[in-house]
Amino acid sequence: MARWNIIREGRAIAWDVKAGDVHTDDVEMAGFYAADIVAYGMTENGFKLTHRPIFPTLRLRPNNTHATYQMNIPDENVPRVVVNGEKAEEVLTRAELDGTLKLYCRDEKHGLEIVHTCYPSTDWRITYEAVTVRNVSGDDVCLTATIGDNEVNQTMGPMGINILDVITDFEDGKLKAGEEYTYFILFTGRVANEDPDCCLPDYTDPENELRSRIGNIERLTSPMKLDTGSETLDTMFRFAKLRAGESVFDTMYGLLHSPGGMSYYAATWCNDQVEYAGPYFAYTGDEALIECSANAYRMYMPFMSSAYKPIPSSVIAEGIDYWNGAGDRGDAAMYLYGASRFVLTTGDRALAEELISGIEWCAEYCWRKKNEYGVIASDSDELEGRFPAGKANLCTSTLAYAGYQAAAALERELGDSELADTYETRAKELGEAIESHFGAEIHGIPTYRYFKECEIMRSWICMPLCVGIYDRAKATVDALTSEYLMKPDGFLTEEGSVTIWDRSTLYALRGIFASGYTDEAAKLLMQYSENRLLGERVPYAVEAYPEGGRRHLSGESALFCKVITEGLLDMKPTGLHSFSLKPTLPEALDHLYLTDIRAHGIVFDVMLEKDGYKVVRNDGTVLAEAGNGEYAEVNA
Repeated sequence: MARWNIIREGRAIAWDVKAGDVHTDDVEMAGFYAADIVAYGMTENGFKLTHRPIFPTLRLRPNNTHATYQMNIPDENVPRVVVNGEKAEEVLTRAELDGTLKLYCRDEKHGLEIVHTCYPSTDWRITYEAVTVRNVSGDDVCLTATIGDNEVNQTMGPMGINILDVITDFEDGKLKAGEEYTYFILFTGRVANEDPDCCLPDYTDPENELRSRIGNIERLTSPMKLDTGSETLDTMFRFAKLRAGESVFDTMYGLLHSPGGMSYYAATWCNDQVEYAGPYFAYTGDEALIECSANAYRMYMPFMSSAYKPIPSSVIAEGIDYWNGAGDRGDAAMYLYGASRFVLTTGDRALAEELISGIEWCAEYCWRKKNEYGVIASDSDELEGRFPAGKANLCTSTLAYAGYQAAAALERELGDSELADTYETRAKELGEAIESHFGAEIHGIPTYRYFKECEIMRSWICMPLCVGIYDRAKATVDALTSEYLMKPDGFLTEEGSVTIWDRSTLYALRGIFASGYTDEAAKLLMQYSENRLLGERVPYAVEAYPEGGRRHLSGESALFCKVITEGLLDMKPTGLHSFSLKPTLPEALDHLYLTDIRAHGIVFDVMLEKDGYKVVRNDGTVLAEAGNGEYAEVNA
């Protein structure tokens, strides 16, 4: 049974807390300079509300992947209401999530209603909690607060001493019957000898910052509106757009998209940013999302030498260092695939010309890693050795296969038809090698083995379906949905394990849709959306569990969005100003309208109904029209 309900026409979800409910959760919210992970709910000891402000541009020593300055704020440092000399006894009655977190509480003993609204600043190193206290007791009450030291922490960092301040504008006073009072709590980070952001001359105020947060939510959720008639799916897509897009930080390198999750900030990864997020962001037309993706691709280019050493898995610490602790994960294949699709989808020729040398380097690197079986070798894969991947895995080779196809289309656009022909030949040869080397019977199902020695099911066998290799589509769908891999909450990473990674689950859903098994995929997608949006851990896709505590990493939400764009619609760039699609409407949906798509230099809608679909430019021009499940090539 769902714990949460959809409210406000899909713009928010709410949990009405029943008497005796014991449940806690947390949610991450982010702006360009700060994030906050807010934990909330009811425990056996009462109401819980804690903040973990995070400041990606304040660094710790050593300045490594996890060196972002952050901490859980001790309860004694957070100003809480005291009424008539007694601390308020709050009980949570309702929680709402819409990109902010609003918690409605009651103090029956003292006759108070208290509302906590939590949100990050968009443009400052500050996160906020607004607290509104309403007196419903019928009598006047005296309000004070538990106020600790403003300065919560000092920690030495590479740029000086980092300081975390908690600041409030609370003032003691009398609250008359029927009146309400609002005060603000600010969590702000700085370096010693800096003034807190909230004290700077051009700082505005917390109420204006709430308006800015709401504006940022609208900026990220307005493009690519999804209307399927399924309130759950449409709302999940809206939330996914928010989480995917908000985790962008303004660093010394410029805008960087980062996974978040308490660990990964002011850095970029070849999987999360280069492979997952960039190709999706290209459909939004959002300047900040395009720029942070372009920066991700730019950051790897200095590592591309004539010696063809592996590029690192991530560039960290605002772009001044790197991490390659898992060796070559197939990162060049991720880059080849992600960068090629990204620049094609943006339709930006200047950006294509800027990044083409990096794409060509990765294309050459991958070919040099071709082994005796004709597939692409790598030390590990996106799971970085958590599960076996052999010396050459299916994921790396399929990404390279699709990367060569996209790179060929890009080279043809830029006028190098000879190199385009070479890449197309390489893709063809690699596709044949994928079939001969990875094609195998597992448990009597003629699907794929994940690497040469692998004799058990793995969820990443979905990858051929995601790149248009359908020779074993039915068998692979059967394998994914078999008792060996499918569980109520997603696909097991490996048969016999207990670990579920949402990234492979979302890739699998995308592949099942794209390969034409739409009704099977729709059932799984609706179940997944119900669990993630309205269940016990909400409202976003998660990284993994048991590992990682189901962190709401940003890239997984981008992958959810790609289930729609690259799965249900099977949309793929074929040129700077052209794309193909093959949308298939599942029986469970009456229609699917994806509107205000900003790609290939135009704004357009895809309108899919039972009897067919149209691609319509925003000036009303019909660019394509075909039957449900039919392929179309669209020239923008």
